[in-house]
Amino acid sequence: MSNYISSLLVEYRNQGIVIDTNILLLWVVGTVNPKRIEKFSPTDCFNLQDYELLLPIIDYFQKIVTTANILTEVNSFLNKLREPERSQSLLILAKATENLEEIYLPSSQVVTHPKFTTFGLTDSGIVEISRNQYLVLTDDLKLWSYLNNSGIAAINFNHIRELGWAV
Repeated sequence: MSNYISSLLVEYRNQGIVIDTNILLLWVVGTVNPKRIEKFSPTDCFNLQDYELLLPIIDYFQKIVTTANILTEVNSFLNKLREPERSQSLLILAKATENLEEIYLPSSQVVTHPKFTTFGLTDSGIVEISRNQYLVLTDDLKLWSYLNNSGIAAINFNHIRELGWAV
């Protein structure tokens, strides 16, 4: 598994990586307050070590790709934080958008994806933008399995966690 992950990271380093909602949320929350990761319900399945595994992966890529739907989901979760962390997190997200490549797909296009009713708007959009273009980093087993079975490059963050591996 480690060689497979390494080869995907190398292959897509310059092309870019799509970071799914939960992983992007982990990054934002951990950047503001690493101690909050395990105490905030949307990120409580992660810990400080996960955040530390994520940092070099994000730094490794020349391009981080996102969608309005991913950013909206992250924003909605961040709004559940108490002040001052809510505002601090939103400022981190705002600053991050300066370095993210946001790809826009009209919802009317995304909902025509054959698996829309299985995956919904955000994940169907990830499938559409990543096909033959970007690596996807997710912790969503259902999405990861679908991407892999469809020939779309994807890494399940849980595999990285199990290996304790980083770039």
